[in-house]
Amino acid sequence: MALITLKSFHFCSPGAPASRRVLLTLCKSLSSAGERRKPQSYSPTAVRVLCSKDKCRDVFCWKNHVQLRMQSLSVNETVHLCGDTGSSAQARERWMDEQVFFRTLKSLHTSQEIFKFLRCLEVMSDIMASGALQRISEVEVDGDGLKNPEDVLENEVFRALCFQFEFESSKLSNTGLLNALQALIRLRIDPQSTLIASLLSECEERLANRKLTVDSLCSLGESLLELEVPSCAMLEQIVSHMQEKDIENWSPREMAMVYKILQVVVGEREQYRDLLNRMNSATLTIAYQLCPKFTSAILNSLVALHQTQVVPLILALCKHSVKHVPYFTSDELASVLEAFLFFGHREQIFTEALEKHVPKSIPAMPPETVSKVMRYCCQKKILSKPILDAVAEGFISNADSFTTDQIAEYIVPFGTLNYLPPNASSLFRKLEAILHTRLGQFRPHALLNLLHSCVLIQRYPVNFLPKIFSPYFLQELQAQPPGLDRVVASQLTQLFLTVTLECPFYEGPKLLPKYQVNAFLTTHCFLDVHLFRKVKSGLLYLLKKRMYFSSEVSTPYFYTVDIEIKLDEEGFMLPATQCEEVHTRIALCVDGQNRFCVNSHNLLGEEAIKQRHLQLLGYKVVQKV
Repeated sequence: MALITLKSFHFCSPGAPASRRVLLTLCKSLSSAGERRKPQSYSPTAVRVLCSKDKCRDVFCWKNHVQLRMQSLSVNETVHLCGDTGSSAQARERWMDEQVFFRTLKSLHTSQEIFKFLRCLEVMSDIMASGALQRISEVEVDGDGLKNPEDVLENEVFRALCFQFEFESSKLSNTGLLNALQALIRLRIDPQSTLIASLLSECEERLANRKLTVDSLCSLGESLLELEVPSCAMLEQIVSHMQEKDIENWSPREMAMVYKILQVVVGEREQYRDLLNRMNSATLTIAYQLCPKFTSAILNSLVALHQTQVVPLILALCKHSVKHVPYFTSDELASVLEAFLFFGHREQIFTEALEKHVPKSIPAMPPETVSKVMRYCCQKKILSKPILDAVAEGFISNADSFTTDQIAEYIVPFGTLNYLPPNASSLFRKLEAILHTRLGQFRPHALLNLLHSCVLIQRYPVNFLPKIFSPYFLQELQAQPPGLDRVVASQLTQLFLTVTLECPFYEGPKLLPKYQVNAFLTTHCFLDVHLFRKVKSGLLYLLKKRMYFSSEVSTPYFYTVDIEIKLDEEGFMLPATQCEEVHTRIALCVDGQNRFCVNSHNLLGEEAIKQRHLQLLGYKVVQKV
């Protein structure tokens, strides 16, 4: 550990130039010493805002500024802040215990309060100084960056701290060095500056000399990942050292951080597979101990690393995440939902936890997280009325600030799940207003998904269909992935059939035959083969002959009927092959659970529109569930 001394420094009058020359000479000597020790691997570019040589001199040349002096100590030495034998009795009294220091620091909520507090100290350790930088980053940095850059970066105390951290980095303890590096990165100091370069150079030297513990390696890795262009070479070196460590003794924080580092360095290389497998095994034993942050981080890493084979670990983390749902941040919740989607997992108690937490949290939740919740409900076929109703309310209030992709992600699940919220009229009025003003901003496939979802729940976007059926729009669809594949062509055909059957007043352009499919491809409503066989066996027993019904019948209207029975005018059954004297056609829909929302009797949108259209085409629709 190193000691940093801050003294109130009053300069002599202009009539005493000798003292000023001494100070300038000291500053120049420190600057030249710092330049000599920098390795060639880092550019000596001056910091953009602070720590250029001229501004560092200012630390020593302004009246009433502070002077910092660092005493040389071993980087591994521990200093107990109980006094300095070489200082006066008054100085000894002004030593501050680290715990008291950090307790006071935590109570300060602006950088100016922190700087005022630091000015009152005469001596502090490098751990305390780096802790002060970290506290400044906590109170001054938000999602948009540094809130008051001039108040922080131009402050003489801050610049004096940076000056000494840059030119005395070799004397810092591991903790002081790594904490300072992390804080300065979060304060958005230029990664190419001499300050960051000096600290990174010292870290690289200690990394090469194996002077860093597992905790220190993780702190360094975290800082490198936060840089805009992380040093993959240093990250690989960190992972290489980690392979030699005893994984069973790692803390949850260390485990989560190594997973994050592996996301960057593993790629397709096999040399880290053994480490990853050992980590997966060790994490399984501590899964129940993980806090929300680390649970989310590890699940996110398992997705990024495509660890689909570690089923027990995935199940354990997914089950463990249930109790953390109220405590996840928005980003953490989004990562957990992404893991559930990626690994194809679903937990009823997780859904119940979402239903309790999400509706009341939506007003404060970023649209990206709400979109992820909706995608989870949509893909897992979960009809959660509390969530969907709250999302509808949030859409009406805030949709003007959403991106076009977010608008589509909010609305599509309503069609997929065949659900109209209580405020459906207001919801779709808002959607229509947005489409009128921002139609040209939607990506082609997002717009098609959005409008197709609307017709599934009998909301007919006739004002916008001329654009959909226009040759230019169809060319745009074709030019962008996935192009005009079978799913896209099925959506276009169903839109065309909808306006033909349900909107006879529509007089706009129609879909050309070359873009139409012969039969719809349904993504959710596949036939339940086991139930289908049971139904056919029952019909055979009831009708005695197989000739009186046909199965999986293709119609001229793009739909496939599960089982068709023909009746004459008097209600007698006709052979399935007979085409004359057919008065009634019965479409028996064999609706297994995969055609309904999970744990409900609510048909999915694709099956609901099919049965509605078959009725409009003259079929008598009968359900068998």
